[in-house]
Amino acid sequence: MVANPNRSYLEHVALRVQDLQWYARFFEDAFGMIIRKTREKDGVVSQVWLNGGIQLIAASGDGNEDGRMNHLGFMVENLENAVAAVKRYDAVEMPKGPNWFRLRDGLVIELIQAAGTSVADILKIDPRA
Repeated sequence: MVANPNRSYLEHVALRVQDLQWYARFFEDAFGMIIRKTREKDGVVSQVWLNGGIQLIAASGDGNEDGRMNHLGFMVENLENAVAAVKRYDAVEMPKGPNWFRLRDGLVIELIQAAGTSVADILKIDPRA
């Protein structure tokens, strides 16, 4: 296997759900994932980030988004290199910012610049060892 200079890891999966509190309780009770951050919109919690890589986003309420994935968030060692690599695959930059892309089949990805050696540190861990 050839080493790739564009190292990264999947930092979070964002899901749209109808009941943020129910899902937050479920993931905490079932898997020990506690809330690490929330975002409010008009005084109501609209997003929840859980330890363990799950982001919950309040669905619109029409039932068409229930349980659907919103995007994948990748922590990257070098944002500039990662953006250039993604663009080579004709990914479409999204209005959210220069680190958000829609891929050919509609998959949305977010690229996040990692701090220091955090990517290398995470990739050293063998969770099945």
